[in-house]
Amino acid sequence: MAVTLLLGLLLLALPTPAHAEEARASGETRTRTAPRHAATAEASGRVVVIGVPGLLWSDLDRRRTPNLWRLTGEGSSASLSSRVIPPSGRNVTCPVSGWLTVSAGQRAGTAGSDCAATPVPQAAPDGSATIPGWDEFAAYQRTQSYGGRIGLLGQTIIAAGGKVAAIGPGAALGAADTSGKVQKYAATPNELPDLTPYTAVFAEAGEIAEAAVARRAAGPPGTTPSDLTGTVRDSAVVAADQSVGDILGRVPSGSVVLLAGLADSGIGSLDPHLHVAIAGNAPHATAGTSPYGRGYLTATSTRQDALVTITDLTATVLTTVGLDVPQGVVGRAWQRGGDAPEDTAEIVAELADADLASQVLRDVRQPFFVALVAIQVLFYGLAAFVIRRRRRMLTTTQVVAVVSGAIPISTFLAQLVPWWHMAYPMPALIATILGFAGAIAALAFAGPWREHVAGPLTVVAAVSSLALLADVMTGSTLQVNAVTGYEPVTGGRFYGFGNMPFAIFATGTILALAGLAHIVKPRLLLLAYGVLAIVADGWPGWGADFGGVPAFVVGFAIFALMLYGLRVSFIRLVAIGAAGAVLIAAIALFDWLRPADRRTHLGAFVQQVADGEGPEVVGRKLGAMLNTLGNTELTLLSVVAIAFLFLVLARPSRWGAPALTLAYSRAPALRAGLFGALAATMTGFLINDSGIAIPAMALTVAVPLTLAASVRALQLAPPTTPGQPSAPAAATAPPAP
Repeated sequence: MAVTLLLGLLLLALPTPAHAEEARASGETRTRTAPRHAATAEASGRVVVIGVPGLLWSDLDRRRTPNLWRLTGEGSSASLSSRVIPPSGRNVTCPVSGWLTVSAGQRAGTAGSDCAATPVPQAAPDGSATIPGWDEFAAYQRTQSYGGRIGLLGQTIIAAGGKVAAIGPGAALGAADTSGKVQKYAATPNELPDLTPYTAVFAEAGEIAEAAVARRAAGPPGTTPSDLTGTVRDSAVVAADQSVGDILGRVPSGSVVLLAGLADSGIGSLDPHLHVAIAGNAPHATAGTSPYGRGYLTATSTRQDALVTITDLTATVLTTVGLDVPQGVVGRAWQRGGDAPEDTAEIVAELADADLASQVLRDVRQPFFVALVAIQVLFYGLAAFVIRRRRRMLTTTQVVAVVSGAIPISTFLAQLVPWWHMAYPMPALIATILGFAGAIAALAFAGPWREHVAGPLTVVAAVSSLALLADVMTGSTLQVNAVTGYEPVTGGRFYGFGNMPFAIFATGTILALAGLAHIVKPRLLLLAYGVLAIVADGWPGWGADFGGVPAFVVGFAIFALMLYGLRVSFIRLVAIGAAGAVLIAAIALFDWLRPADRRTHLGAFVQQVADGEGPEVVGRKLGAMLNTLGNTELTLLSVVAIAFLFLVLARPSRWGAPALTLAYSRAPALRAGLFGALAATMTGFLINDSGIAIPAMALTVAVPLTLAASVRALQLAPPTTPGQPSAPAAATAPPAP
C-alpha cells in the first residue's frame, strides 16, 4: 500500500502521457477505457484470424495436415500460451473462454466448473447476428479480478470504420462488438465466399473441439473424458486442416493470416497445453506483403523466441489493421523473432518439444517438491544428530550440506540438459540436478578456499548469484519450464525474475558478498555489486521484479549496516524500507513513461494506480500471499529450516560453544550476511504474492550453506569435554584466505 501511495503522489507531479490524460478525462477505468483515437483513426489493411481450438504442434504432419504444414513453412510460428481465468475445478481453457479472451484482450472466462457449449448466433435478415447469453458473459467478466470487457476488439475495429465478419459460432464470439452483435455472420465458409469487403474476418475450424463434445456425449453421464487420442483425434485434426485450407483458399491477396489453437483440446480436456500460433500471408500473396516471413514469432509480452500468448492475438489484429491498441488490451502484437530452420519438420518438432517439456514439468513438479522437502527434513535431523554426537562424521555432513545448498541453482542449470526427453523424467531430472550440484560442490572444495569457514559457502552463493544474473540479462531462458521457475503453459510470467529465482538470487548475492568481505578490499567493490544486483532485479529489461526490489533493498541494507558495525535501529529500518519503495517506484515510473507496447508489468501497475485500481491489485496479491500458507510442503520446509538454524546451530553443542557462534568468530561477516538474507526473505514473504515460496527457497540456500560453515568451524575448534566451553576460537583461527 505504501508503494501504491508513493506512486500516486509521484504521478501527480509528472507530465501525463496523452493516453493516460484521455483515460482520466473520460472517468473510466483501465478495463472500461474507450479505444484511443477511436474517433479519428481509420482501419486499413486486412486480417483473417483462424481459430483452431485444441490444435497442438504434435498434431501437424506433412501428409495429414498439408495446409497447416505449408502455412508453417511459409510464415512465422510459435507456441501459444492460451491459459485464461480458470473457474473453480477447471484447469484448462475452453473454446468459449479462448474466443472471449481474444474479444476482450484480457483473460476472460465463463461461469461453472465445466466447459459450456458454444452458443449458436441468432442470424438476422441483413446478415448480422447476435450472441445468445452475451449479457451473462459480460456480467461474469465484471465479477472476475481481471475484469475484461468482451467485445472490445470488434467494437474498436467498427468504431474506426472497419467491417467485421465471422465464420462459425466460436468466431462470432471473437468478432462481436460490446453489445454482442456481429456485423456479418456465416455458419460455414461457403456462406461467405467473398472476404474482400471486410477489414477483419474471424473464422473457426472447430472439428477438434466438436469431436471432444461428441465423445463426451457418448460417455457415461457426469464423466469428464481426457484429451482426444488415437484415430479419433487424428480424424478431427485432418478435418480441421481441410477447413483451414478451405478458409485460406478464400483469403484475399494482401491479407495477413493469423492462426491460433486458442483453447485446450475441446470440452472436457483435463490438461492445459501450449498450442499452435502462426502468422503469414495469404497463400497466393506475393512475398514482402506481410511483416511475417519464415521464422519464429515473439512478442514483448514474453520476450521469448517462439512463444506468444492468447491476449497478444488481440493486439496483433488491431496493429495489423493500423489501429491503436486500447488500454484494456494487455497483450502485445506478435513480431517476427529469430530465424527458424529451413526444414519445416524441424520447426514443428522443436515447438512440439516445448509443449512436451511443459507437460512433463507438470507431472514432476509436485513429486519433486515433496522429495525435496522430505530429503531436507531428513538431512536436518541427521545433521543435528551429527553435530551433537558424531564428530567423526562432520566432513561428510559438510560435503552434503554444500551439495544441498547448490541444489536450488542447479534446478535452473538443469535446463541446459533436455531431461524431459528421458524415458523416466523424474529420475532424470533429479540426476541432472544432483549432477550440477555435485559439480558446483566440487568447485567449492577444489581450491585453498575450502580450508576457510566461509570458503565453500562463498563459492556456491556466488555461482547462484552470477548464474541467475547472467540468465536475466540474456533472456531468462533457464527459468522457462524449470521446476523452480515458471511454466509458459500457465501464463503467469515469461521473463525476468520469478519469486523463487528471486529468493535464490537475493540470498546467494548477500551470502556471497558476506564471504568475499573477508578478502576483498575495499568493501565498496562488494557494495557496488550488490547495488548492481538490486537494479538488475527490478530493471524492466532484465529482472522486472516489482516486489523483489524493496525486499532486496531491506536485506542488503541490513547486511551493509552490520558489516560496518552500525546498529540496525527502528528509524534506520523505516528509512531503508522507504528507500526500497522509492527505488521500485522510480523504476516503475520509468517503465510507465515508455511507449505502452514496450512496458512490463511494472509500468502496467503504475497505470493501474493512475486509474484507481492500485488498492484492488494490492488486495489481490495480499490474498494470494496468504493462500500460499496452505502449501504444506513449502511451509513445512520453511519451519524446519528456521527451527534447525535457531534450535541446533545457534545452541551449544555437545562439544561446547554453539556451532554458529564458532562460525561467526572465524568469519565475522557471515553474521551480517545471514541476517541480511533472512531480512530479505521475510520482507519478500510479506510483499509478494508467492508468499511462503520465497522463504522456502531462500532457506534452502542459506541454511545448508550456513550449516557447512558451522561444521567447518567445529572441525577447526579443539575437542572439549562435553558440556564445557571450547577454547577461544580466535586463538586457533587460521588467517582469512
